[in-house]
Amino acid sequence: MPDQVLFGIEAATNGLMAGVMYSLVALGFVLIFKASGIFNYAQGVMALFAALTLVGLQEGQVPFAHLINAIFGTEVHHFGWHMPALLAILLALAVMVLFAILVERYVLKHLVNQEPIILFMATIGLAYFMEGFGDLMWGSDIKKLDVGLIQGINATIDETTYNWFGYGFYIDNLDISATIVAAILVTVLVLFSQYTKQGRAMRAVADDHQAALSVGISLRFIWVLVWSIAGFVALVAGIMWGSKSGVQFSLSLIALKALPVLMLGGFTSIPGAIVGGLIIGMGEKLFEFAIGPMIGGATENWFAYMLALIFLVFRPQGLFGEKIIERV
Repeated sequence: MPDQVLFGIEAATNGLMAGVMYSLVALGFVLIFKASGIFNYAQGVMALFAALTLVGLQEGQVPFAHLINAIFGTEVHHFGWHMPALLAILLALAVMVLFAILVERYVLKHLVNQEPIILFMATIGLAYFMEGFGDLMWGSDIKKLDVGLIQGINATIDETTYNWFGYGFYIDNLDISATIVAAILVTVLVLFSQYTKQGRAMRAVADDHQAALSVGISLRFIWVLVWSIAGFVALVAGIMWGSKSGVQFSLSLIALKALPVLMLGGFTSIPGAIVGGLIIGMGEKLFEFAIGPMIGGATENWFAYMLALIFLVFRPQGLFGEKIIERV
C-alpha cells in the first residue's frame, strides 16, 4: 500500500479520535438546549471549572489561598495531603451538582418564560463569572491532571499495523479511553432521554415552560437535573482535555470548537453531537493532510467553521436536528 495512503488512514483515525473529544464538550450544549431551550455559552467554562476543582481536590490545594494570603499575610497553599483520584472525581461531581442548584435558584428561577436571547445573555454572564471565580478559587497557573488514565502510543495498534502494512499507526491511549467513555455516555443519555419519565419531562420543558408547569412538571427540578447532568458531562470533558493538554484557562475555548459540531449534528440530537464531532475531527485532519501543504497549512484553525457555514446554508437544522415549523 502506498505510503501516502497509509499516512492518510492514520490522519483520518486520529481525526476520529479528536472528534470524540470535541463531541464530549458538545454533549453538554445539546443536553441543556434539548431540555430547556437554552444555548449554554458557559459549557466550556464549566469543563474548565470542573477540571480545576478536580486538580485542586487531588492536590489538597487550599481554596482561595491567594486571597487568604493577601488579606491575612499568611503563606498557606496546601493542606498537606493528596486525595485519591476516584474520591476527588466524586467530590468534584458533588461541586458541579451544587453549582447546578445555585444556577437554578439565583439565575434560572427568575427567567421563566423569558425570550431565548435573555437566557443566552444570562449564560454569557455566568461564563465570565465562573472563569473569574475559578481563577480566584484555584489560581491561574497551568496544572497537571492525572487520574490514572494511560497516555502515549498504543503499542498493540502500532505493532499490528506495522505487521500488516509495514508502517505503525500512532494512536494515543487517552483518545481510545475518550472514545469508550463517549460511547457509554451517549448510550446512557439516549436511553435516559427517550425511556424515562424525567427524560420526557425534560423535552416538555424545552417546548413550553408554562405548558409543562400546567401538567405538574416541576420546572425547578428539571433545570437542576439537566444542569447537573451537563455538569457531569463537563467534568468528563475536563478530565479528558485536562489530561491531554493540562488544566489551563485556554481550556474554556474548547467550547468554540464544539459550535461547528453542534451545527453539523443538530442542537437537539445527542447522537448528532457524536457524529458531528467525528465529521469535524476527521475532516479537519484529512483536509490538513491533503490540502494544507498547498495553501500554507494551519487549516485546522478554520476548516470546521467553513464546513459549519456550508451546513447552515443548505441544512440549518443539522444532520439530526429537528425542523422547526412555525405557523403565523
